[in-house]
Amino acid sequence: MPAKQKQPVYVLGVGMTKFIKPRGKVDYTELGFEAGVKAMLDAQINYDDVEQGIACYCYGDSTCGQRVFYQFGMTQIPIINVNNNCSTGSTGLSMARNTISYGGADCILVVGFEKMMRGSLQAFFNDRENPIGLSGKIMGETRGYTKAPGAAQMFGNAGREYMEKYGAKLEDFAEIARVNHEHSVNNPYSQFQDVYTLDQVMQAPMIHEPLTKLQCCPTSDGGAAAVLVSQDFLDARPHLKDQAILIAGQCMATDSPTLFSRGAIDLIGYDMSKRAAETALAEAGITPADVQVVELHDCFSANELVTLDAMGLCPPGKAHEMVRNRDITYGGKYVVNPSGGLISKGHPLGATGIAQCAELVWHLRGWANNRAVPHTRFALQHNLGLGGAAVVTVYARPDKGEVKVVESKDVGARNGLGYNPAVEAKGFTVEQARRVCSRERSSEWALQDTGRKVLARF
Repeated sequence: MPAKQKQPVYVLGVGMTKFIKPRGKVDYTELGFEAGVKAMLDAQINYDDVEQGIACYCYGDSTCGQRVFYQFGMTQIPIINVNNNCSTGSTGLSMARNTISYGGADCILVVGFEKMMRGSLQAFFNDRENPIGLSGKIMGETRGYTKAPGAAQMFGNAGREYMEKYGAKLEDFAEIARVNHEHSVNNPYSQFQDVYTLDQVMQAPMIHEPLTKLQCCPTSDGGAAAVLVSQDFLDARPHLKDQAILIAGQCMATDSPTLFSRGAIDLIGYDMSKRAAETALAEAGITPADVQVVELHDCFSANELVTLDAMGLCPPGKAHEMVRNRDITYGGKYVVNPSGGLISKGHPLGATGIAQCAELVWHLRGWANNRAVPHTRFALQHNLGLGGAAVVTVYARPDKGEVKVVESKDVGARNGLGYNPAVEAKGFTVEQARRVCSRERSSEWALQDTGRKVLARF
């Protein structure tokens, strides 16, 4: 086990694009630029303050990160490209946090972006072993193959096993999706903002039982970014302390041998989610009962059900009862995925984990006033990638006190932007972009016409 964290690390700024259908209309350079500029505006820093860049994406050639970051400036800082399947964004956050906590930097910008293709996820390197090929082989031997997308089969089979073992019903999975779609209405960045009845969710085209189409996340284009800083960096800017959110606990875990136990639930990383949650909560010094708001990796409704169990948010085998008791939405024990989750918000792989972070930061600042969770003190994030990696993070205000909701006009006055980014998805001006890009080492050639294209969308 690593030594204790040497110093606290804070999320000082966040920003994201609206998640959109993958139609090839917006390039990754624009998505990364927009998210990064918004995060730096939010943190009230300039790119010259950034000592390291971490770029998170799954689809794209090597060094796409440099192509994005050079738009902010060519300051010769280290830029690291991260690909860790669907947990790529949170892996970048974990790397940044570790670097800062051990004294390797005071300010790191993490940018996640993804330009995806239509349809379900697919492999591209078919002349070599697929990294989750062994899992696929076990799935075929134990449950067989169907014509459904592979990920839907794998997560759907886990849902089936939960039904067989513990008594969950088709309605339980559908209710998870219904709730997440309902939550999305208040998130301006969500790809979909449609409300459905339980019957509509259940009657949607069946993909792989228990999963209907409305219980499966869409592929998406989008970007999200976060600025992580040290205690020293924050102390030098006392006027920003009220917006800084503490990473109180965090763990990135990988699979244990139970992955190959031939159980469908184990095959989707149950054990690594469990390990990551237990470790992160222990570091924060809390239990699941202390948490109020959760952003959970609901790539499919079945994964939300299984992960509620893995993270200890309910007694073992009781996740479906938690759903039936409405303990995943407002008025219940927790509010899970107030953003709408991956099912409704969308899932641009490299940006997903950072978008989850942004959502929880806005809640803990009190800025998410149209979807606030009463008495919030701790927020929990779960981001999963098959293959595999699970990252679980606990966030809190520095004093670990209860959140006070802030009116949007007051947010706009504090951040100098004139609006509240938690409840309005807006762009930025040329002057604002120039304010955060490097003063001394910018290149118009690197920027090309990205700024014009971004500005034209708003």
